[in-house]
This record gives sequence, C-alpha cells and structure tokens, in this order.
Amino acid sequence: MFAPGHMGELTRIVPFEMVDEVLAQTGAVQRRVRLVPARVTVYLLLAGALFTGLGYRQIFDRLCAGLAGLALIRPSGSALRQARQRLGPAPMKALFDLVRGPVATTAAAGWWRGLRLVAVDGTLLSVPDSPANLAVFTRQRLGNGISGYPRLRLAALVACGTRSVVGAVFGPAATGELEYARRLAVDLRAGMLLLGDRNFAAAALLNHWAATGADLLVRCKSGRSLPAVARCRDGSTLARLGALTVRVIDAEVGIVTSRGTRTGHYRLLTTLTNPSTHPAGELVRLYHERWGATRSRTRLSELPEGGRQLLSTG
Repeated sequence: MFAPGHMGELTRIVPFEMVDEVLAQTGAVQRRVRLVPARVTVYLLLAGALFTGLGYRQIFDRLCAGLAGLALIRPSGSALRQARQRLGPAPMKALFDLVRGPVATTAAAGWWRGLRLVAVDGTLLSVPDSPANLAVFTRQRLGNGISGYPRLRLAALVACGTRSVVGAVFGPAATGELEYARRLAVDLRAGMLLLGDRNFAAAALLNHWAATGADLLVRCKSGRSLPAVARCRDGSTLARLGALTVRVIDAEVGIVTSRGTRTGHYRLLTTLTNPSTHPAGELVRLYHERWGATRSRTRLSELPEGGRQLLSTG
C-alpha cells in the first residue's frame, strides 16, 4: 500500500526516490515485505522530529493523515519500535549528509556584501533514560541534584535567512561546546561569514576557523584585553590573536520602546579588517542575524511597539 511512496507532505521535501537510494547505499532495504517497510520508517523518524511530544503510533497517524480512502493498517507501538531498531542510524546519517547545506535561493536574506551568512550555536538535548544511552550520555548535575534524563550536546552551523542546517555534530554533554564547534570547521568555506556569540571567542578556536578561509564576526567580552596594534579611521582597532589579525569594534547599542531605553556595550571581533569595504556600523547590525540559528527570531529591526535602535561605534 505504500509502494507509490506517498507519505504526506514530507515526500515533497524529501522525495522517496532519495530515501530509496540512501537505503540501498547503506544496505538497509528490508529483505522481505513487512508491515512497516524501511522507507516508511525513515519518514516516521523524520516526522518524529516535528512531533517530539508524541509517541510513535501518534506520529504514524499524523504521517498518514492525508491518505484518506486507503485501507491502512495501524502498526502497534512495538512494531514501529522494532522497525526503528532494524533501520539503525546509518540511513539517517547518510540522508542528513545528502540534504544538508545552504539552500539555493535568489533572496537577499542570508547574504551581505557577497558573503554567505552562517551562524554557529549549541544546545543540550535530553535523550531517553536507557542503559545504552547512560553508557554514553550522563545526567547533568543541577543545583538541587541531577537531571532526570541523560543529555547530549549539539552544535550546529546554520545558514542565516533560510535557516537550513549546513553541519551538525553531537556527543556527550561532558565534552565542551568549543570542541564540537571546532569540529564544524570542516563545513566552513571561503566566501562565508560566520557569526558567533561570546562563548566562541576563544583565540585557538578563531584561528582554527579562520584557517578554512571563512571570515568571522564574533562577539567577545567587553572587558577583554586586546592591545591595539593599529587604529582604523572609523575608530575600530586591529589586534592580534595568536597568528590571526582581527578588527575590534566597540559599540553602544540602545533599544527604545514605550517602556524606555536600554543600552548595552558590544565588542565584536572580525577578520574583515578593511573599514572602507566592511563598515563597522553595518557589522554591528549584521551581528544580530545570528539569532536566526536559534529559536529566537528577535532582531533589532523587528522590535515590538514601534521600537527602534540607536547605534554608535567607536
């Protein structure tokens, strides 16, 4: 009944021919016709990422909701779990490697002065409390004890504008975020401008990223000591971080709303050292595009209640 491959809207984004090719390459095609074929299992797991609070049977119902008129058999939760175990991780990893990367678009969003904007960010995710997971992932210590579930750490490289995932790495939460961010360097290319928050401003990491040919725009702590080796005519300065020359931009950013004005000091580091071709004011505004890599969609240009921004650089 699933032979045509139509498993709802997901097949418009990830065609079933692509899934079949991945299954063949990884040797995961079922050896006999089953109630839940391997192709269906792949879409079940993809749908599971959209409905994280539901069980497999509920996810299966949503996956097949558009197949009205067909005499569908509703597999048991046990059958769906066994199908997932038969599939294994290899097809999902191969599918991710096939579809990841910047989405082709002619829209201006996601580009600035010929550079593709990408952002790096990290998060912690809970995983099921099973013996297999506990052998790899540990519960985190909290102020009043330990977390109820083991957790993994995920770091991702995301294209701004389209928010498509360019690269992702994950593993035990005991490994620091900077190490996972370092591994994302394999996905950086010349012609990219990488945006990152203060946690990623470590000198060794910035040198590692810059060696890929990508440019960087990363916030650092305002009180960080960065002796100037030269001063630019726009008020920014040049400093050295190991073998890397960076431009230091200090800015006061104020947000004005009906509730009043809030002002904060920003210090940005960038490998774009020419103030004529890459103005400091534009870079300060551009930095907030990094929020496209997180769930927060707030930008200074999209403030509520008619809010506006005040910007000064020096």
